[in-house]
Amino acid sequence: MLLLISLRLYAVAGGYRLTDHNPAEDSVTLVGVGAMMPEVIASAQRLKVLGITAGVVCLTSPDLVFESLQRRNSLNQGTIGSGFDIIDALFPRHAPTPLVTVQDGHPHTLSFLAGARGDRTISLGVKDFGQSSDLQDAYRIHGIDEESIVNVALNLVR
Repeated sequence: MLLLISLRLYAVAGGYRLTDHNPAEDSVTLVGVGAMMPEVIASAQRLKVLGITAGVVCLTSPDLVFESLQRRNSLNQGTIGSGFDIIDALFPRHAPTPLVTVQDGHPHTLSFLAGARGDRTISLGVKDFGQSSDLQDAYRIHGIDEESIVNVALNLVR
């Protein structure tokens, strides 16, 4: 029951980690939003087969995570904050690692995450609109399919 309450707290705050290992063990962290989570999870599993430990973070509310980062940055400038900030829970400062962000929206939307710890970040998403295809082809066209995520992660860690 405690785990469920904790997960709910994180989800409402803006996101949660799906992987249960210590974030310091990550070689790369894959960050997904909404509909992209199956591809992100499958990519992490493929990376594991290749001997690469990938953390997986699901953002339920990128705007709340952005606000958390803004609060933390304000704290560094002497203003008073609320205590718990989801940015530190999802991306702990003691565990920097390259990030791959994936969403079915514009990739710049999650680029702010590079500022959480100063991580090298590649943001994947949809830059062009108007194409017609089935879902899997659309993901491939926009480079947000499993194969693209794995390739980008491999390029970051090698």
